[in-house]
Amino acid sequence: MNDKANDKAPRILLVEDDIGLQKQIKWSLDEYEILISGDRESALAQLRRFEPAVVLLDLGLPPDPDGATEGLATLQQILQLCPTAKIIVVTGNQDRGNAIQAISLGAFDFYHKPFEEQILKLVIARAFRVYELEQENRALMQRTRSEPLQGLITSDPQMLQVCRTIEKVAPSDASVLLLGESGTGKEVLARGLHELSPRVKERFVAINCAAIPDNLLESELFGYEKGAFTGASKQTVGKIEYANRGTLFLDEIGDLPMPLQAKLLRFLQERVIERLGGRGEIPVDVRVVAATHQNLAERIKSGQFREDLFYRLSEISVHIPPLRERQGDCSLLAHAFLERMVQTQGRPLRGFAPEALQAIESHRWPGNVREMENTIKRAVIMSDGPKVSVGDLGLAPQKGGAENEPLNLRQVRDEAERGAVIKAMARCNGSVAQAAELLGVSRPTLYDLMNRFGLK
Repeated sequence: MNDKANDKAPRILLVEDDIGLQKQIKWSLDEYEILISGDRESALAQLRRFEPAVVLLDLGLPPDPDGATEGLATLQQILQLCPTAKIIVVTGNQDRGNAIQAISLGAFDFYHKPFEEQILKLVIARAFRVYELEQENRALMQRTRSEPLQGLITSDPQMLQVCRTIEKVAPSDASVLLLGESGTGKEVLARGLHELSPRVKERFVAINCAAIPDNLLESELFGYEKGAFTGASKQTVGKIEYANRGTLFLDEIGDLPMPLQAKLLRFLQERVIERLGGRGEIPVDVRVVAATHQNLAERIKSGQFREDLFYRLSEISVHIPPLRERQGDCSLLAHAFLERMVQTQGRPLRGFAPEALQAIESHRWPGNVREMENTIKRAVIMSDGPKVSVGDLGLAPQKGGAENEPLNLRQVRDEAERGAVIKAMARCNGSVAQAAELLGVSRPTLYDLMNRFGLK
């Protein structure tokens, strides 16, 4: 019974080298689970293993039991490993200076020896309450924080750099060219540019240049006057004019016919348009974002795309990596799509079987995020078990050889650790506790690794 009670009791780490005081404090605080350490090394080991919310720390630790050097050093290391821990330092009655120094270094509070039981209990209760409030506040901030690039889910360093580029470029009026394979999220990023820009309250107008026949595309872009051609029964505003003061997204710009390329170039230079059948120039204030999956450099060489138009569109060029090159994103996106599909399809699924995650990470995903979304939707519909299986996905694990691997041992280790952390966080859907267990390390150690590699 006592063991079960201790499992549920809040944990306190007591760092104290006086055995008599250890017993006295443990007896006084019987409603808590007390972990005892007599020196810095064992205290840090206990901290890594159990991650207690509150630490009682005697500043007079060996090898400096009459001073505070060792205690203050221990305080700083504890805060480095577990910044959220509430540390209450123990000092002598004549040691107010060290107590104040400890507070300045990040300690939560202090008390003097010999301690008064009721006062110590009040200080500890307040520390636990503050810890709980901070945890709740962090969770609330996580849920309510703004997501300027809504719909984009990633943990990959390359994609995070793309996001930072979008955030930097968004406030300007520079034309942006998004380059990437089909299904990599070009429209999501284009909308992110709009939502982060001063034009956010105006229209975001998208047109797919490859989806509209050439003979209709000009009228769609520039509009037409009544009687401009057979069937033009009324004046119609084109997409460019309709996006005035907002953002115009030209998807698959590489498929734009050559005659329209010249007309679009004139608009980008002069910022005026003429409707089909019209005679007057109409000024338009619009921010242009274009995207293509094609290699425009090759199309320029073959005479299929105007070089001057390319330079007008690509004041800022953003290369979006394919899904197969994004570390950890396959598992991360799979979990996100599964959660979404489970809600919309009303299926009681609880994640992926390990073999299914392995197949997801091994697949090349030629259709990128769009292909994955369709694959997960099919798997949710076809699944009969509590978890999505390999058979539900319809994918088979594929073997791929590594190229250009580094030989420097430190670089190899760092890259391997970074990759393992990213994959573990993705597989565990962002849960630090589960990822730490999967990696076989403590949560503070995982936080240290994430900080070292600049991961969030």
